[in-house]
Amino acid sequence: MRAVVAHAAHDLRLEEWPEEADPSEGEVLIHVAAGGICGSDLHYYHNGGFGTVRLREPMILGHEASGTVAALGRGVTGLAPGDLVAINPSLPCGHCEECQRGLRNHCNNMLFRGSAMRFPHAQGLFRGALIVPAHLLYPVGSGVDAGLAALAEPFAVCLHAVKQAGSLLGRTVLVFGCGPIGCLTIAAARFAGAQRVIACDVVPEPLKIAERLGADEIVINGADATGLDRYKAGKGRIDVAFDCSGHPAAVATAIECLRPRGTLVAVGLGGAMPFPLPSVVTKELKIAGSFRFDAEFGEAVDLISNRRIDLSPTISHTFEVARAVEAFELAGDRSHSMKVQLTFT
Repeated sequence: MRAVVAHAAHDLRLEEWPEEADPSEGEVLIHVAAGGICGSDLHYYHNGGFGTVRLREPMILGHEASGTVAALGRGVTGLAPGDLVAINPSLPCGHCEECQRGLRNHCNNMLFRGSAMRFPHAQGLFRGALIVPAHLLYPVGSGVDAGLAALAEPFAVCLHAVKQAGSLLGRTVLVFGCGPIGCLTIAAARFAGAQRVIACDVVPEPLKIAERLGADEIVINGADATGLDRYKAGKGRIDVAFDCSGHPAAVATAIECLRPRGTLVAVGLGGAMPFPLPSVVTKELKIAGSFRFDAEFGEAVDLISNRRIDLSPTISHTFEVARAVEAFELAGDRSHSMKVQLTFT
């Protein structure tokens, strides 16, 4: 089978890997249909990793994918050959301290597809076929596009972020950084009942997609950083801010814009940064992080399958897997792409 394999920075190869054996009890053989290129995939492609996480062996990339059922292992029910499914890339151990506390997304022994955080690396989903435990497969509705099904993973990240904020009913929400996660957070916030959603970015192109996904207002916050001044008036005008950029300036601006007892949800991963603690204290702000997802994966599949939310504007480009390098190059260009996906069939 063909697989998209990262060997080092800018060393991405389309290789033939051996087919996996027949599925065992409780397992399913999946033919991968579509997969989305994520920011972490781009870090492996451009930098060979991120932070202390580095490629130490060739690794198949990808953790956003859908596929069709090819064969069932013994005891598998609820699935049939030909079914289109979304693949949950996250496999918590279920036994560690964090899992026992109900925090499965913080599992100490997490196996997350397409990740070099452990060694041997957890091989990813960008391949022709793989065997998956049946409980990680979520059937999608009849007629749902494979590309939309592959959005379940990033959308689950955003549904989890919205839960971290508490109720958004009637709230004014500000989203910084309108890449795929930012735009999907806008869709999730709108679905959760936000009264007004403001989308902010430093470049204009992603904001067009943000509008299509539910933003009421778009703001280009350029080098002068004055685009949000009206929301800084008084002690702030924003109830909840989501930072999907991980940039220090965005975090500082969000805190300026939040009204007393407002909430900042940090979604984007950035480095160490200065933090305006005095404003957090004097405005009694709540600060919450948001990491991955758990039950939200099933919720994302349900919303996509039942067409309760339209995420199609997020998908900007689709490439056959033979053009993987071209797809990765485009995915890193925010002025020309949003979510870039690969097809494997």
